[in-house]
Amino acid sequence: MTRGARGARGGGGGGQPPPRGVWGDGSPREQGGSGGDRPPEASAVTVVPVTGLPEITTGSDLARLIADAAPALHEGDILVITSKIVSKAEGRVLAASREQAIEAETARVVARRGATTIAQTRHGLVLAAAGVDESNTTPGTVVLLPEDPDESARRLRKGLQARTGRRLGVIITDTMGRPWRAGQTDNAIGAAGVVPVRDYRGQADTFGNILDVTVAAVADEIAGAADLVKGKSLRVPVAVVHGLASLVTEQDGPGAQALIRPADEDMFRYGSADVPLARRTIRAFTGEPVDGEAVRRAIATALTAPAPHHSQPWRFVVLSSAAARRTLLDAMREAWIADLRRDGFTPEQIARRIRRGEPLRNAPLIVVPCLITDAAHDYPDQRRSAAEQAMFTVSMGAAVQNLLIALAVEGLGSAWISSTLFCQDVATRAMDLPDGWRPMGAIAVGHPAEQARPRPPRDPGDFILTR
Repeated sequence: MTRGARGARGGGGGGQPPPRGVWGDGSPREQGGSGGDRPPEASAVTVVPVTGLPEITTGSDLARLIADAAPALHEGDILVITSKIVSKAEGRVLAASREQAIEAETARVVARRGATTIAQTRHGLVLAAAGVDESNTTPGTVVLLPEDPDESARRLRKGLQARTGRRLGVIITDTMGRPWRAGQTDNAIGAAGVVPVRDYRGQADTFGNILDVTVAAVADEIAGAADLVKGKSLRVPVAVVHGLASLVTEQDGPGAQALIRPADEDMFRYGSADVPLARRTIRAFTGEPVDGEAVRRAIATALTAPAPHHSQPWRFVVLSSAAARRTLLDAMREAWIADLRRDGFTPEQIARRIRRGEPLRNAPLIVVPCLITDAAHDYPDQRRSAAEQAMFTVSMGAAVQNLLIALAVEGLGSAWISSTLFCQDVATRAMDLPDGWRPMGAIAVGHPAEQARPRPPRDPGDFILTR
């Protein structure tokens, strides 16, 4: 297969691009391929399958086998190797069920549908079944990903270069699906001696426009191109790519790890299985302002909560100004101190108690959820009247949970604090609320200045009664 190498392309999605200067040798030079301000010249790229490899087993000398089977290797060639044979050579074949192996290899579940699990591995890779594969292996066994794909690539490169005397690049690949796109393609999960990404930011396109976000995932492009002559059904696990010597470096470089987007830059961090778990209580915030539109979007999500009698019993007060927050918090503080004094607490005990309100006082924004029950039905007996009010309170709780989850998806930390429930009349006056609005706690909102503590493990069986 032969095709022309491409120059600068449109920017990708999914978050912020990596830092400038991510070259395989770690140098901060411009990444246009030919140096200076000139765009890289188009050149022929040829992909050749490597056939004749034997069945790979634990302990197989892959570097020797590939060097013996590969067509004449040239200076600057790139060997693209399917991860499965690397795993087999490294003894990453496990006698276990596929489900057990997936659970063991999963760092977090991103999404599930039926028997399909999309999971993130400890390597940071997100792929189906956490990379566990039961094809082309002895029945009753599964093949795991290499323990450290970049290190595997470095070892293979060292062995291949020692045998050939040539400067080579190595890419280890695995098959992945793509969100919003049908089908799968190979991606780089390990690399050595190859520029993993090529940075065009700061260069001008053919119309003189300066490129701001264009970063080409060249290691993934090479992996995809090589898969055209490889594949499980063809039983060809290795290909050689000629014509990209400008991407082959002297040093091993950062490897395919450079292709994994940091979590805080990932616009699509949360998969469907992650979203409910995204809500964590955050009590410390940075001074960064909170985007009001992000809060509005989160409140829009809160409004999807179930509601009794097709009503809309939720209201939200957004305290965006420091003066409004201070008015509410000072009024509640005085009411709380008065209550504690009546309860017989000492001044020292009172001081410790009121420090619990610091997350609200330090938050750059507060949202106060309020409940209105004008749609509640009237009953002549206390039992049904109490049930009617409980029904509306449950609806308010669902709306608050929706809001907290939506804030987390927006990248905002939050903490629901019950304080306004204990002084609803004081909070109502401080915020000058309309008649019938009952404050139901308060939510501190801001950009997290701390990591949430790990959740303790909980067995759902401890919370379930089956009849």
